[in-house]
Amino acid sequence: MARSLDDLVFVPVADQAPGQVGRQTRFAYHEEDGRVWAEYAGGDVVRGYLVGTRAGDGIDFRYVQLRLDGTTASGHCTSRVTELPDGRLRLEETWTWESQEGSGTSVVEQLPLG
Repeated sequence: MARSLDDLVFVPVADQAPGQVGRQTRFAYHEEDGRVWAEYAGGDVVRGYLVGTRAGDGIDFRYVQLRLDGTTASGHCTSRVTELPDGRLRLEETWTWESQEGSGTSVVEQLPLG
């Protein structure tokens, strides 16, 4: 199992569609006893939160966010935690909006150390 996500910051490797997370979005993760949560903001997202559970290298969570245009959105995501050759962590995500139509995949990586 990859190491804890606690106190790690992640950034998407690519922009998503407008109103979603993008390269300017930062996710500040926390983890304790199989519970995972994060705050995120940046780009089109004013404020977002995710909360869920981790079992091994799998994470299952729900997310909710407030966008710059004043709208809100929520959904469900599952992620797989992997370790990059340089020791940073990567989350490979499969998500589905619950408040609107749409689903997809995305990748976020831990910001470089230092």
